[in-house]
Amino acid sequence: MLRNMFALVLTTLALPSAHAADLPKTPNIVLILADDMGYGDAGCYGAKDIRTPNIDRIAKEGTRFTSFYVAQPVCTASRAAIMSGCYPNRIGMAGALNHTSTIGIHPDELLLPELCKAKGYATAHYGKWHLGTRPVFFPTRNGFDEWVGLSYSNDNGPLHPTVKGIPALPLYANDKVIATDPDQSQFTKLFTDKAVGFIKANNTKPFFLYVPHVMPHVPIFASEPFKGKSGRGVYGDVIEELDWSVGEILKALKDNELEKDTIVLFFSDNGPFLSYGSHAGSAGPFREGKLTAFEGGVRVPFLARWPGKIPAGRVSDELITGLDLLPTLAKFIGSELPKTKIDGVDLSRLILGEKDATGRQSFAYFSGSELHAVRSGKWKLHVPHEYLTVNGPPGKDGKPANHEKMKPDAIEESGIRGIASRHGYKVEKIALSLFDLTTDPGESKNVAADHPDIVKQLTTLADEFRRDLGDPLTGVKGTGFRAPGRDETTPKP
Repeated sequence: MLRNMFALVLTTLALPSAHAADLPKTPNIVLILADDMGYGDAGCYGAKDIRTPNIDRIAKEGTRFTSFYVAQPVCTASRAAIMSGCYPNRIGMAGALNHTSTIGIHPDELLLPELCKAKGYATAHYGKWHLGTRPVFFPTRNGFDEWVGLSYSNDNGPLHPTVKGIPALPLYANDKVIATDPDQSQFTKLFTDKAVGFIKANNTKPFFLYVPHVMPHVPIFASEPFKGKSGRGVYGDVIEELDWSVGEILKALKDNELEKDTIVLFFSDNGPFLSYGSHAGSAGPFREGKLTAFEGGVRVPFLARWPGKIPAGRVSDELITGLDLLPTLAKFIGSELPKTKIDGVDLSRLILGEKDATGRQSFAYFSGSELHAVRSGKWKLHVPHEYLTVNGPPGKDGKPANHEKMKPDAIEESGIRGIASRHGYKVEKIALSLFDLTTDPGESKNVAADHPDIVKQLTTLADEFRRDLGDPLTGVKGTGFRAPGRDETTPKP
């Protein structure tokens, strides 16, 4: 029955860089987003036991960025920044929404798909939305012509490994539930088939295709053709199926003679969910993972391909973030920016490999509404804060660390300790710490005592972010907030 339902919704040579004046006004845009994929999970980023030839192909035919950051190390916040160009706490979208949430992206926020629609683009979204779990906040209300996917994470249902009693997980086609508790092993294929069909149906006009995959967020599932095929268990199988999906989308572009007219971006929404061990990814050389402001939580793979425009075979370590995608893509399609304040900067010259183009100058690492760190150049300063780290040996077979010792009543805790109790983490503290990310990307050697001038400069930078966006750790309220949307009236999905 479920399969029938799914069926229904079904050169390595460097190229010269382009200049803004030479660009077509209407390139197609394809954003492919993995969920909880680690920095070290693709071959082009160092994976040895997972085969990712199609992801690696984007790196060979485009540019691999090694200092790309998402806005926060968790799903909703990261995606809110991608779609809006704003720090998620600026627009009230920090953290991660669930099936009980009554807030969502405010209708007044001008999102990337809406910019594309205003330029005559066809728009589609296949995968996880997570910017509002009630219909008033759905993709079809925010610039997408069509949508098939989930409104929140795939563990937010009966398959959650530690929390019981969550209602059935709904799968949507536009605003209608088409299945509950669907076969999650079919998600990657479903979204891929829909993406390929959309490309074929819109091959004569500009389009924006957003494919935010559900995998490899736990619980993870690979379809039958990929089970047992990788060298890293079911997690590797899932990544290899995502790589197949990338290959199918690239093939569709080629078959429809759209390769040279299409920008393809591949990245992850945050770092790996390390507590889940064998069902989690790798942060590569970086410290910690998802839910933390350490590099492993927010530095993710990011690849960009646009044949003839973005240089092939290039590697860039310039700082770029999810905040910057909206203004950068707006430049490529000739769109004006939102009138309200955004935090992203136009890095189109950097993406195109123009001479002397540089990345953004600074970045604030927020966790929820708390400011945990700031970066400028090679320097990163952690202010004192609590953080999550795996509580004992990582979990196995879809269970988090320390699962057997979890107390059901502790799972009801809120805040950072509630997250820790639900997902096998413990809470630790870091003091004021300065790291040189060039020589110490793993954030292991605190050099604050050796560079008091740098600490002072970055402390001043942190204070500027606090005055704008607030910080409950220091009691600063901030003045730059905008309210999220709210819906207390319509029934829960």
